[in-house]
Amino acid sequence: VQLQASGGGLVQAGGSLRLSCAASGRTFSSMGWFRQAPGKEREFVAAINWSGSSTYYADSVKGRFTISRDNAKNTMYVQMNSLKPEDAGVYYCAAARLELPALVATHSADLWGRGTLVTVSS
Repeated sequence: VQLQASGGGLVQAGGSLRLSCAASGRTFSSMGWFRQAPGKEREFVAAINWSGSSTYYADSVKGRFTISRDNAKNTMYVQMNSLKPEDAGVYYCAAARLELPALVATHSADLWGRGTLVTVSS
């Protein structure tokens, strides 16, 4: 069982990127994205439940990021628009058997992907 994140890259401020996270081996109740900038702690970005009916976002990305998942492909996405330099960092996808609120509150996932680097130039 593993998570494979992809889609990171270099983008100018105001630009867009879409990250993908493919899960192999099983499905999970909750999946989410976290990020870590150099010298900072890992922070929550967005999360989604199995059906896609419930989503959570960090205040800093609300209105700019959209999380989604395609269970047929066992893949989660985050569409990131209007990127800012402060959005830069390594983005990690996570998957958990926890219900969504618990994942958001505890950052406690069963599985973490390796991360994909997002660089935003000003």
